[in-house]
Amino acid sequence: MSETNPAATAAASAEAAPHRYTAALAAEIEARWQDFWDVDGTYAAPNPTGDLADDAELAAKPKKFIMDMFPYPSGAGLHVGHPLGYIATDVYARFQRMTGHNVLHTLGFDAFGLPAEQYAVQTGTHPRVSTEANMENMKAQLRRLGLGHDKRRSFATIDPEYYKWTQWIFVQIFNSWYDDEAGKARPISELVVLFESGERPVPGHTRAWSELTAAERADVLGEFRLAYASDAPVNWCPGLGTVLANEEVTADGRSERGNFPVFKAKLRQWNMRITAYADRLLEDLDGLDWPEAIKLQQRNWIGRSEGARVDFPVDGERITVFTTRPDTLFGATYMVLAPEHPLVEKFTPEAWPEGTHEAWTGGHATPAEAVAAYRAQAAAKSDVERQAEAKDKTGVFTGVFAVNPVNGEQVPVFIADYVLMGYGTGAIMAVPAHDTRDFAFARAFELPIRCVVEPTDGRGTDTATWDDAFASYDAKLVNSAGESVTLDGLAVPEAKARITEWLTETGLGEGTVNFRLRDWLFSRQRYWGEPFPIVYDEDGIAHALPESMLPLELPEVEDYSPRTFEPDDADTQPETPLSRNDEWVHVTLDLGDGPKKYRRETNTMPNWAGSCWYEFRYLDPHNDRELVDPAIEQYWMGPREGMPHGGVDLYVGGAEHAVLHLLYARFWSKVLFDLGHVSSAEPFHKLYNQGMIQAYVYRDSRGIAVPAAEVEERDGAFWYQGEKVSRLLGKMGKSLKNAVTPDEIAAEYGADTLRLYEMAMGPLDVSRPWDTRAVVGQFRLLQRLWRNIVDENTGAPTVTDAEPDEDTLRALNKAIDGVGQDLEGLRFNTAIAKVTELNNHLTKAYGSGGALPRTVAEPLVLMIAPLAPHIAEELWHTLGHTDSVVHQDFPVADPRYLVDDTVTCVVQIKGKVKARLEVPPNISDEELEKAALGDEKVVAALGGAPIRKVIVRAPKLVNIVTG
Repeated sequence: MSETNPAATAAASAEAAPHRYTAALAAEIEARWQDFWDVDGTYAAPNPTGDLADDAELAAKPKKFIMDMFPYPSGAGLHVGHPLGYIATDVYARFQRMTGHNVLHTLGFDAFGLPAEQYAVQTGTHPRVSTEANMENMKAQLRRLGLGHDKRRSFATIDPEYYKWTQWIFVQIFNSWYDDEAGKARPISELVVLFESGERPVPGHTRAWSELTAAERADVLGEFRLAYASDAPVNWCPGLGTVLANEEVTADGRSERGNFPVFKAKLRQWNMRITAYADRLLEDLDGLDWPEAIKLQQRNWIGRSEGARVDFPVDGERITVFTTRPDTLFGATYMVLAPEHPLVEKFTPEAWPEGTHEAWTGGHATPAEAVAAYRAQAAAKSDVERQAEAKDKTGVFTGVFAVNPVNGEQVPVFIADYVLMGYGTGAIMAVPAHDTRDFAFARAFELPIRCVVEPTDGRGTDTATWDDAFASYDAKLVNSAGESVTLDGLAVPEAKARITEWLTETGLGEGTVNFRLRDWLFSRQRYWGEPFPIVYDEDGIAHALPESMLPLELPEVEDYSPRTFEPDDADTQPETPLSRNDEWVHVTLDLGDGPKKYRRETNTMPNWAGSCWYEFRYLDPHNDRELVDPAIEQYWMGPREGMPHGGVDLYVGGAEHAVLHLLYARFWSKVLFDLGHVSSAEPFHKLYNQGMIQAYVYRDSRGIAVPAAEVEERDGAFWYQGEKVSRLLGKMGKSLKNAVTPDEIAAEYGADTLRLYEMAMGPLDVSRPWDTRAVVGQFRLLQRLWRNIVDENTGAPTVTDAEPDEDTLRALNKAIDGVGQDLEGLRFNTAIAKVTELNNHLTKAYGSGGALPRTVAEPLVLMIAPLAPHIAEELWHTLGHTDSVVHQDFPVADPRYLVDDTVTCVVQIKGKVKARLEVPPNISDEELEKAALGDEKVVAALGGAPIRKVIVRAPKLVNIVTG
């Protein structure tokens, strides 16, 4: 830092003023009060111990549960961008305590994850060792910021006593099914009772439940369980050696972590049936206080659309499609399956049908060869590449024909990569006249194009003359008459209703709702994650472990790395680290029917698992008997007025988790709610997305980042070691060589200054650039505040018992009112501006180091306490108090001083301002007009000109019209 830095200057002058607020004094004050808060348990939030009616003190306080999104303990530690949200929630939590709330505010660690495992692979260090070291470093950094967390409630997801309950929740989900009629999850045992009694027919079987084998029963229940294993197309990333959820794959088909190519492959994996909750996940968004942008992202990701399911018979099978335009069925001239569709393997005739068009074969001798080659080609493409509008349409004929149910026509069945298994049924009926992609495909493969929706743009119904498809909902149907149903002449909405009714009556389909949302892929081929509480018997049937066998802890392994492959080798199979520990994998257990041999599941849960329910663990972190005490959960998270679904009162974090963590956590909460384990159907009632602290990135001519701290600015350009470098505002991070640590700033100015600067930079929800040089402004504020209350030579308070003057009372009460409103509204930057304004007034009114009235000094300290708690605690005790400032009441403004004695009235002549008058706020129109016309400046400006009209808007405006 420069020699003119006020922090350095203050330190240098400490001998002359030994009690001046310097960085050294700030460090001593901050460390001392942090120790005190820890020993005193200042931030411990009490839980109800029984009936709240019997706890008068707790019942008298409203509660406030405030949370930050789970941090991951990175080995790089924190930079100043990381604590932005943590400081904000701390300020808000402190304010809520001072307004009489019982506040629960704590922080744990989302500690399973890929970085620690990758470090283990590179170094041989157990992931737990490096993760715990990272957590200790992060705890020390956070403690230095003075965050008021209830440390009794903190935990890490890697703690066995925590992931015991993550595994327990998985078992509850595994042992549940979604009852569409009841609209909720129910225990799978209740479904078994329905099958046993015959009240519910056993799907896919003509035999009674009692006649099915154990394996057959397991297969049936697997079609209902909310957690199930299946052989299905998944996102396989050979470069990482694991499968990925859809949300972990970038738009260009690569892994979010590592940027490796991702392929579609069929593997047996665990899934969560989140799709069963799609409607409820949509509907309940309306009851949440979330940013509309996040709600929109979730609505779009869930992607609800209404249409019809239609069955097309083919070779003893049937292809089921979902379409939002069943009215165009008569225009379906071919069908397309996704290359991964399970029926593709069944449609492999030995030879091409007679008359097969050469363009349909892809140049292959048989359908089987053509399909196999095309499937391999499609697997190497991302979903985005496959759906790109501009690309040439590709595909091959399967060699089979389906029957169009409305007219009996034989339509060829193709596979093409522009159809995805991830949407609808993985099959479409192609209506090329009225869909742009189908039109392009039909032209490329010389397929029929039949107009069934009459164009309204004058092009006519002869598709041979068309350049593109015609798509419209505001038109009439043509060429749509069959023996049993006719749509000709109907408008599109009427035709949709008529054909849907006909499909239902004939059993060929039905009206239905479809969702873009897919079931959540829940398996990872990793070591550092929660083991599944699942074992397989000798028949391959999955069994959940009983609670008495939880937690199932991770075993020791010699090699932490999954088997990875060449990134472009799509035909590989995963090999997990757990599978190599044979002693752990193969066990003899008694699950209630005697000792038997079992094989453990060797995948682990994804890192999202632990963060799906951590809000509940904060409530009751040491409960080893149940997930959470019902009375405690009801108290902190239960539904109440304005919060119909319950949840956390305030949840702060980044917007990047809109369709990952937030959607998953909502799903888990709803399952737990349905099963009666919690009273809150939603985890987070109010969501607030903080912005990002950005920093300038400097790059040399090679595009490589150079150390930002060593860059010099000269004549408007930037230089590093004699070379001109470019500057661009971006993220802050170690790899970009522009990271500034909170430890650096705290050492130079103190943690309170860092807190104030981060909160004063701008609105909390807006990204803002970091400027170390600007930090000093908040340091000066604290120095002036300190000097207004403390004698820098003796350290004694300088306050008096004198009464403040009228102007000071007015400034004080306006600040109290404004700061309180701003803190409640998370407008911390404007709250700091109001405190600064008041402090400047006091400095001017009483002189720097002057004697403030105690009735002014104490509210000033209380106002700054949520924002700069260390200096506030020190000043509070300096003023003679023995109890902590943390639990003092926030000052209340006297309404008498919130109304201005005078307001400024603008006087205009012909629209131009000629004078400003200070007038009483309750002045009448007549009095204001008289005062304006008598003002010397107004008289001079009029110069005797005749007045035609005077417009008065008391108390702020007089407009005089002359001429």
